[in-house]
Amino acid sequence: MGAALLPPEEAGPDDVVLRWGGADAVAVRLPQLAESLDHVLAAMERAAGRPLAELDRKAKQDAVRALEARGAFAVRHGVETVATALGVSRFTVYNYLNRANEERRGVR
Repeated sequence: MGAALLPPEEAGPDDVVLRWGGADAVAVRLPQLAESLDHVLAAMERAAGRPLAELDRKAKQDAVRALEARGAFAVRHGVETVATALGVSRFTVYNYLNRANEERRGVR
């Protein structure tokens, strides 16, 4: 999701330093999650060949399931960001999430 590799000596307090053979090997700088969500949404639009808001209901539900699997809703304002991209309300996104969770549990 857009991480950058850095020399360990350039690691900041939020970077992850990986060790190999007892020595620092590389630092990984993770992107801000909100920025990553924007990138994921843009990639989904490119793959669909049109704005996500133009997808039919089933495709939007599939998109919400895929986004949930990628952790999109762990991001602050993730539901709002996805709802805007899909052209639906937050309530609709929550309904899609609930439906997906029920299907996974075999409720429906």
